[in-house]
Amino acid sequence: MKNNKKWGMLALIMMFWFTISFITNILGPLIPDIIQNFELKDLAMAGFIPTSFFLAYAIMSIPAGILIDKYGEKLVLFTGFLMPFIGTVLFACFPFYSILLVSSFIIGLGMAMLQTVINPLQRVVGGEENYAFIAELAQFVFGVASFISPLVYTWLIHALAPGVYQPGKNFLLDILADITPVTLPWVSLYWVFTVLLLIMLLIVSLVHFPHIELKDDERSGSSASYKKLFRQRYVWLFFLGIFCYVSTEQGVSIFMSTFLEQYHGIDPKTVGAQSISYFWGSMTVGCLFGMFLLKLIDSKRLLQISGILSMSLLLIALFGSAEIAVWAFPAIGFCISMMYSIVFSLALNTVTQNHGSFAGILCSGIVGGAGGPLLVSLVSDATSLRTGMLLILIFMGYITFIGFWAHPLVNNKTVSLEELVTFKKQKIRF
Repeated sequence: MKNNKKWGMLALIMMFWFTISFITNILGPLIPDIIQNFELKDLAMAGFIPTSFFLAYAIMSIPAGILIDKYGEKLVLFTGFLMPFIGTVLFACFPFYSILLVSSFIIGLGMAMLQTVINPLQRVVGGEENYAFIAELAQFVFGVASFISPLVYTWLIHALAPGVYQPGKNFLLDILADITPVTLPWVSLYWVFTVLLLIMLLIVSLVHFPHIELKDDERSGSSASYKKLFRQRYVWLFFLGIFCYVSTEQGVSIFMSTFLEQYHGIDPKTVGAQSISYFWGSMTVGCLFGMFLLKLIDSKRLLQISGILSMSLLLIALFGSAEIAVWAFPAIGFCISMMYSIVFSLALNTVTQNHGSFAGILCSGIVGGAGGPLLVSLVSDATSLRTGMLLILIFMGYITFIGFWAHPLVNNKTVSLEELVTFKKQKIRF
């Protein structure tokens, strides 16, 4: 592949990552609006939204690799963008709670397909020798989009608010105001998603992509390999580790704004949304900073330290003052930023074969994004949101404990910097 074409293709891949993150990490700021506008009786009904999204993600994680083998990368890539396009248009046109559940499920299916095809695509385009750099660049772009989307939400909510919006001042706002219900200004964000996805669909349909040959750790294995792995205790232990990590990430990001509103009277549309933005931003900074820490600290020890710090920050955020909670919640993002990659790397270091099957099982652990927030919301409805969010402390505790018991399982093998970067490609965050 010629240099100009190669870098052009890599720029396109970064656009794909930006789009995926921009759309999928917006649930946290929307939860207070969803509860209020749809008059939901309890928090569990709001918890069903991330449940429907991540359930779809878990369902499609393994089959997506099979689809690439059978139908090719371009069709899977196009379908991966088409499904969330359908989902966003559906809800933007019919903004009802039941439609939002269906929309989230459809978007989740498409995003799982995109993650599966884009990871090996960037390896093929960039080359093995540049993979570590490209993976880190993708992680950075992913984090930047997660940081920006809550800020775009805040801007749209303010700009379209009654008494603030003035027709004829801004062409884009005029269009959004005409097609968005006055009482649901946040739905305008779904029209922004729709336009962004339409652009991606047009690009994918016009661009020729290189053929992908999946590596062992990207390919779904045989049924026999899955059966063999399912009989191993460590498989379930590490699967639970991934489950707990995604439960932690989503539990904090989804309920943070609601907690700040309920306990401290903080506006979820401004400071609440900004806190979520800073959470994802600090996670991006943490990923980059953690790469240097790994050169100085053993990965298992780093997992222990980050786990203890994250648990401490969660307690401070839940029981501290409003001023403390506003910075403690985002700081959790910095502390948990390396957890996924380290747990994933430690897990794959326990086996010498069937890496593709094991990676598929581990990726299915993202169902924690469905189960974790739902558990938090159910406990919150029965007690209080503060008590419900204490469940996240248990999730964090289990991940921290992996840093201790993983030592004999991996036969004293330390996770290298290269392995950590490589296994970041498996990360699925929302």
